[in-house]
Amino acid sequence: MDEHSERHVNARYERLAQRVRDELAAAGLPVTAPGLNGGFATGAEVRVSTWNQHFGAADPEVLVSWHVSPRLRGRAEEDARRADGATPAVRQSDEARTAMATAMTAILTAAGYTARDHGNEFSPFDVQVLAGPERRTAPAWADREDTPAGADGESGN
Repeated sequence: MDEHSERHVNARYERLAQRVRDELAAAGLPVTAPGLNGGFATGAEVRVSTWNQHFGAADPEVLVSWHVSPRLRGRAEEDARRADGATPAVRQSDEARTAMATAMTAILTAAGYTARDHGNEFSPFDVQVLAGPERRTAPAWADREDTPAGADGESGN
């Protein structure tokens, strides 16, 4: 893929990621700022990942993760490093991330996105967003006076 084409593909996935952030925020979820240091992150993190390209995938992917509070996350990570098993912190962190992955998938699906469990054993709580809704009409949360999304000719991604 040439550099121009690669920039176009990455820009398309960045637009999709921003639209996903907007949908999750519209539903009332806290959404982390792109590029925020992970130690401070709480809530939904939406990112474009190119990790799959190391395994021959042609395009990047949009992934959504839920970050529990830094304090709970730190305790769960500490317990896991010590191999303490399923401590209360590990259980609560895992259950919260599982519940939020299910909720975020439902929210995005209701808004017309194609979202699913990422299916990656190394990031078992991630949601993968495959596509956005057709952009012929404005999102459900948009002001009635807003120009309909897609008036700029963008595709559904």
